[in-house]
Amino acid sequence: MKKMNALMPGLFVSVFLISCSDSTSDEFDEANGGVEEKLITQLDLASVQDETENSSVYLTYDADLRLSKASNGMESSTFVYEDDELSDVTGGNSGSVFNIEELYQSPYGAFETGKVLEYDDNKNPSLIEFYEEEYDYENDTYTDLVYTAEVSYDEAPSPYFFTLKAAGVIDVLDKVQLNFSASPESAEILKAKALFPVNNISKILYKDEKGNPVYEIKADYVYDDDNYPVSATISAKDLGNNETLVYTLNYKYMQK
Repeated sequence: MKKMNALMPGLFVSVFLISCSDSTSDEFDEANGGVEEKLITQLDLASVQDETENSSVYLTYDADLRLSKASNGMESSTFVYEDDELSDVTGGNSGSVFNIEELYQSPYGAFETGKVLEYDDNKNPSLIEFYEEEYDYENDTYTDLVYTAEVSYDEAPSPYFFTLKAAGVIDVLDKVQLNFSASPESAEILKAKALFPVNNISKILYKDEKGNPVYEIKADYVYDDDNYPVSATISAKDLGNNETLVYTLNYKYMQK
């Protein structure tokens, strides 16, 4: 599954949002209680197989603890605010704030064509249906294959929530329900909201349209005293050819 491999490096550095009944903040608080607020300042992803896949993300904040810049060391995106609300993301390839896929990748391969079928008790998306296009070289045709992703979580808060809140993204996702004409991409924001986990993803099992497991991703985290991850070992296994890729992910947070 070529797309699974392509999604893997960004998978656990990614975020997506949850159901639309309550605000995202309410959903997060209900699932996690009064957890410590932590802001991510650096993420380092390293491939055990190929160091050319290594990458880092650096996040800086202004005096009001709003996210001001995100950089990968080569390109930077600047977060622009008006009246204390996020109005745009400029620089690099970031584009508009409403271009959700530029802000954070889909962890499920479900963003463009998929949908949530089930949520768990904490309102995390636990069963995702999505589609992958397969090309038939002999007949020069494309076929849409239906896959599902079964998602499991640790009893730990999503480490990205407060960083997104500091960027004003959580407010954008909550308020879009009140104004569907806010942007042509409002439907994208609503889909992003439906896919956001409030807990930390620990496993994703992909199955084909016959229900056969085809790909598995697992993350083994080391948590600090506040139940936030400081590091993770991530393995991605193609169950068809028994090939496994291994990555490490390290988190740094703003010092208190």
